[in-house]
Amino acid sequence: MNILVACKIVPDDQDVKVAGDGSLDFSRAHKVVSTYDLNAIEAAAQIAAANEGSTVKAISVGPKKADDSKTKKNILARGVDELFLAADDALDGLDAFATAGELAKLAAKAGDWDLIVTGDGSADLYAKQTGVQLAAKLGVPFVSGVVSAEAADGKLVAKRLLESEEETVEVPLPAVVSVAPEFAEPRIAGMKDILAAGKKPMNVEGAEGAPAAAVEEVSVKAPAEVDRKKEIFDDVDAFAAAVKAAL
Repeated sequence: MNILVACKIVPDDQDVKVAGDGSLDFSRAHKVVSTYDLNAIEAAAQIAAANEGSTVKAISVGPKKADDSKTKKNILARGVDELFLAADDALDGLDAFATAGELAKLAAKAGDWDLIVTGDGSADLYAKQTGVQLAAKLGVPFVSGVVSAEAADGKLVAKRLLESEEETVEVPLPAVVSVAPEFAEPRIAGMKDILAAGKKPMNVEGAEGAPAAAVEEVSVKAPAEVDRKKEIFDDVDAFAAAVKAAL
């Protein structure tokens, strides 16, 4: 199988500063791989391991800062064979529609593929839209919330979590799936893996132009802080009633 995994490089939330007016300052934030996409990378690596002769290639779109040696090695050290990255400031802050369009271009450049794996959502916006938008762009089936998957005979059998039960679905390949964090715990790359990652192919390119967005961003601000009431409850029922009233 030829597997692609889409991963987003986002600002480290520990480095994001909040100004007095609630606006967010990302200028000093280091770039890291989105937490949910680390699950996706591990899921892709595990599916590949279960199908002998499979390859895993990562595709990613982001600003110029995404073209960072440490970040690229972090992706390639987790069971990924090759990276295709579009890094350009014209690609900064894309909505899901525009991101899906750019990822589709990278998927074409990565060669023939059978399966594309995405994370449940991105660590910054968590819109949970890129996977389904990408599938629509490519004209292939999409399955969300996948917690396990097996591929054989041109089909993918996936289990997905619903609110109160687990559902098993079968879709023909090629397809796109988004995986829940429960699918796989991200591996910790060892020094040998990191050193080997530096020798793997890294295909980095700029943007052909600023892609059109489908969503207009009005503002992004941190929620206003609310003063705590500092109430102490000795009675459990009174505490439960207060929590219920607050909701």
